[in-house]
Amino acid sequence: MAGGEERAEQSVEPVATGAASRDGVRAAIAAAQRVVVKIGSSSLTGSAGGALALERLDALVEVLAAAREGGTQVVLVSSGAIAAGIGPMGLETRPKDLATQQAAASVGQGLLVAAYQAAFRRHGLTVGQVLMTVDDVTRRTHYTNARRTLSRLLDLGIVPIVNENDTVATHEIRFGDNDRLAALIAHLVHADALILLTDVDALYTDHPGRPGAERIDLIQDQAELERVRIGGTGSRVGSGGMVTKVEAARIANAAGIPAVLTSADRAAEALAGETVGTVFLPRRRPRPSRTLWLAHATTPKGQVVVDGGAVRALVERGTSLLAAGVTGVTGTFHEGDPVDVVGPDGAVVARGLVNYSARAIPRLAGRSTAELSEELGSGFEREVIHRDDLVIL
Repeated sequence: MAGGEERAEQSVEPVATGAASRDGVRAAIAAAQRVVVKIGSSSLTGSAGGALALERLDALVEVLAAAREGGTQVVLVSSGAIAAGIGPMGLETRPKDLATQQAAASVGQGLLVAAYQAAFRRHGLTVGQVLMTVDDVTRRTHYTNARRTLSRLLDLGIVPIVNENDTVATHEIRFGDNDRLAALIAHLVHADALILLTDVDALYTDHPGRPGAERIDLIQDQAELERVRIGGTGSRVGSGGMVTKVEAARIANAAGIPAVLTSADRAAEALAGETVGTVFLPRRRPRPSRTLWLAHATTPKGQVVVDGGAVRALVERGTSLLAAGVTGVTGTFHEGDPVDVVGPDGAVVARGLVNYSARAIPRLAGRSTAELSEELGSGFEREVIHRDDLVIL
């Protein structure tokens, strides 16, 4: 097979429900040709000031090197740059302000990659550092370039190590955690599986330390998540939490990619398809790339508020959003920007690329296309959001 861009998008169709689905997906993960593995800061750092725990990093690399030797291409999405910079900078905990986080990332990223280079070199493997911002997966040209780079690295037998570029990211343009980034990378490279490694062995019905909390072996759909109490805002050195990991699994599943959530010390078992962690089953019919991109890789610049009739038309009939159903806007956005479509109750209904700016829409709101065309000209016959540029959330 030539490059990653030529790989067909794949999905693992559940055989049935329950154990059959779980076992089938685990078997598919064991046979995966390309996987994305994400590890968080808390799994790579020790207790002394958040410094890198090299024995943990080495243990992970040993697992990934074995997978490579077995013929599986691996993309590693690794947190830990900010955490690695905590100790050398004389800090006791992860900094809260963005400027100090960026400084810590600048110090720590080199230490993190150097440690990976040394560890993989012992197994005869070369690594390539790939630093990304949210722009790299939300702007289509950047997205294509990122896919090309990662695919070429994999074709050359190199292990890409991906991290968010914390040194240049701002509050407005950052992922905030590497879980969503990992899921989007899995979609970008057409991975066969996503492995999310953390410091908890699986998803539980409640906090694992609370009485009555039960380990969940399988998540088949969104309805099953309703019985799960998902909380937590991350560890002392990390920025994510179980919420972001579940969301990452959902993004991967929407792309037809199975996901496993487990602890870092069970990585080898997860890659081998053994019964560890929590398996998230993929959709039988993956979302098209464009709608997946709209739903998960874009950040809304504002909101278009619509009436109940417009909500029904969008959700039930899959129509475009017309000016007649619009009642207002919030935020500042321009033509072509992603915006959320909000119903009269304030609930987000959809996301799409808007054809008018926030300044232009109020004069169009509530008016029919024919009326707008007659008064303002044929240029205003456009939908507010065309159905091809809209995804129901």
